[in-house]
Amino acid sequence: MKLLIAGTLKGQLTAATKIAMDRGASVTHVPDVEGTLRHLRAGRGADLLMVDVTLDIRGLVARLEAERIHIPLVACGVDNDARAAVAAIHAGAKEYIPLPPDPELIGAILAAVAGDSEEFVVRDEAMQAVVRLAGQIAPSDASILITGESGTGKEVLARHVHGRSARKGKPFVCVNCAAIPENLLESELFGHEKGAFTGAVARRIGKFEEADGGTLLLDEISEMDVRLQAKLLRAIQERVIDRVGGAKPVPVDIRILATSNRNLAEEVKKGTFREDLLYRLNVVNLKIPALRDRPQDILELAGHFARKYAQANSLPARPLSAEVRKSLMAAPWPGNVRELENAMHRAVLLATGPEIGPEALRAPDGAAMDSLALSRGLAAQAAATAEALSRSFIGRTVADVERDLILQTLDHCLGNRTHASNILGISIRTLRNKLNLYSDEGHRIPPPPGGEARVAGFY
Repeated sequence: MKLLIAGTLKGQLTAATKIAMDRGASVTHVPDVEGTLRHLRAGRGADLLMVDVTLDIRGLVARLEAERIHIPLVACGVDNDARAAVAAIHAGAKEYIPLPPDPELIGAILAAVAGDSEEFVVRDEAMQAVVRLAGQIAPSDASILITGESGTGKEVLARHVHGRSARKGKPFVCVNCAAIPENLLESELFGHEKGAFTGAVARRIGKFEEADGGTLLLDEISEMDVRLQAKLLRAIQERVIDRVGGAKPVPVDIRILATSNRNLAEEVKKGTFREDLLYRLNVVNLKIPALRDRPQDILELAGHFARKYAQANSLPARPLSAEVRKSLMAAPWPGNVRELENAMHRAVLLATGPEIGPEALRAPDGAAMDSLALSRGLAAQAAATAEALSRSFIGRTVADVERDLILQTLDHCLGNRTHASNILGISIRTLRNKLNLYSDEGHRIPPPPGGEARVAGFY
């Protein structure tokens, strides 16, 4: 991973740098906020930003947000000053690290960002076949389309391909096309020149140039506007890009990977995705099966997550009880590996005995996740909900019903626009337009979750 350190840290910089490098990080040092911005605008990239607490962290966070540069930031200080730590967190830092540095603490921070997410845990033959194909095509420069339901591990597979390619020592850059507003995505991908639009205070290198020599992952590419797809097609075909407001094309040397949880062939029929772009991206298709279709992976992954979160929380590693193993195998896992990971994280924290028992296996709301009770409860709940819905429709307009459905779904997803759009079967662009309309009408819109901005990593 790439670590960017800003500030002098009163002589503790050398020690922090050595610890990070011993943990496998590539470290760059800049003296101040301006140096930080120059480094990031130039497309050199960073996975984690470590900032001297004496610098203007609030101002740096505001400028990063204004220029749409999304990097997790931790503050560091040589004094055990609780007020400085609290102020840094309030300013936007994710964590505060006291110095002189503790090697284990530095290692934990780096691990949390880099994650163990690049580990590929697989036992089921259906998934093994996908991994074998990925390994076979990884050394080539062919574009790959990775498809599968949300939470199956598409980004992890993309990292797996990059790590076994000839470009593995070069950058791996991920762009979530669904998380970036349509009018900003072009600048995010291709960069811009100073003054190209309001707010373009300096030249900004885009993700294509940042990934030069390496791999660019276009996550959830189905959410990209058709007009921008034409520019993307040219970039893939000719290996040149045009910065917004730029006067001349810029050559790039990258490999393109893309993911989608939608059927792009169906999107082509609807007119929301270009057929020629699909052909360019879909040289090889890696289709990841849903977790319910690779049952032998369930217990393997559950054990992996149990060990991972026990270690992360300094808790004893506990085996899974027979009852829990049975429940895990019987559960439908509509959220796939992501849902299983969250369930095991909760189970590790809630377990009290020598094993992880059924009392620790709970849904997010605290309800027990007994598989048989769950299935019976879901059936009864579905019947009751269907009856209640049919009665509630009478005397209401279609627009009112649609609005309530969208807002209730968004509330159920804790404000996550991407998840809500997937459940509703509409594009995130359509969802945003609806929410803007409802907001103008005075309806309360559930805010997005605070941690929705992603570090390239797990799922």
